[in-house]
Amino acid sequence: MDDIISPRGWAAIAIVIITGAILAVIGAGLDTVAVSIVGGIVAVVALMAGGNDSAEPSENISTPTPSAEVDAVLDALAEPILILQGSRVNYANKAARGLLGAHVINEDARTAIRHPAAARLISDHASTATAFLAGLGAPNQRWEMHLAPLDDGRRLVHLSDHSGSHAAERMRVDFVANASHELRTPLASILGYVETLADTAGEDPVTRSRFLKIVFDEARRMDRLVDDLMSLSRIEADKFRAPGESIDLAGLIEKTRAELADAHNGRGKDIVFEQEAEPFVVVGDQAQLSQLLHNLMGNAMKYGRPGTPIRVSLTRVDEMVRLVVADQGEGIPPQHLPRLTERFYRVDPGRSRSIGGTGLGLAIVKHIVERHRGRLEIASQVDEGTRVSVTLRSVSPDVLPIDPPGGTVIKQ
Repeated sequence: MDDIISPRGWAAIAIVIITGAILAVIGAGLDTVAVSIVGGIVAVVALMAGGNDSAEPSENISTPTPSAEVDAVLDALAEPILILQGSRVNYANKAARGLLGAHVINEDARTAIRHPAAARLISDHASTATAFLAGLGAPNQRWEMHLAPLDDGRRLVHLSDHSGSHAAERMRVDFVANASHELRTPLASILGYVETLADTAGEDPVTRSRFLKIVFDEARRMDRLVDDLMSLSRIEADKFRAPGESIDLAGLIEKTRAELADAHNGRGKDIVFEQEAEPFVVVGDQAQLSQLLHNLMGNAMKYGRPGTPIRVSLTRVDEMVRLVVADQGEGIPPQHLPRLTERFYRVDPGRSRSIGGTGLGLAIVKHIVERHRGRLEIASQVDEGTRVSVTLRSVSPDVLPIDPPGGTVIKQ
């Protein structure tokens, strides 16, 4: 490397790095700092690689390529880097070749990137510019393209993948919109009936009683929704903090079954608990596991056919404990299975709301299982019923588990 870069070249690189540090101190964004440093180093090294300080300029100095060492460094970067000579790709690192194809070298960058915003930027020969590219690489991908000049007249293109942050922002916006809608619906109903009660309808005892019951039911629905939203928020806040209580899962199931005995018009009495004759101890958060059991058993009571058993079982699989809650109901069509754990997703929105569902039950279950480093499986057959399995690490009361990989599996 020393043979390629002269002392003046090393000094120039040092100046570039110091400049990047100054930009960071004065509050420049990380992308600006990164482009400044990477672009400056690439320019200096590329120029030095084209010839030493005392040599006469060669005929190829207008299109130098990075040295083998710098090429290796740029190939190690996770984000695509291009160097343009005019509008033609003079250099592409490994990430760029992986995204755009190995054929991009010496190709027109407007053809290589194939995006209108990128083409406009490259055609304008702007010195420094930024564009957002949607659909580059894949329909759901979002990239930020930075264009910066190099000292030899060429330009550096840096592509930064913003797909993750875009997806997170979209989820946040959708969540807020859905939550607002779910709260607005019962609130509008409450306001309407209260206004009616304030008029002549309040004078009729029968009408007043019926309207007040509707108002009460809608208020309870809002209360359940707020409770579920707060629960989901707490679970997400704790997701990186492993639970540490020793929980007797069989005892917790018996307690939950007793609490649900009179729920849903007595459907709680249809819960049948089956377990092997041995203790089932897991490390977990008792409040969250109790909520998980309430949600799974509650769903089975709501969607199972009246009078059919709701089977809850505990079995040991190697060093794991498997909890299964199965109902005999209408089942779930295959196209809905992959989305069951999404917030506010309902197979039948009207039926779900009529029986008090908030659309957050399985989303809460999923987050609880993930926090416990467990595994969630959902299987269903139309006209036969649904079977939900949760697998957790089994331990002795005085031994904490090693976190296994978690996940969610959907089966038809």
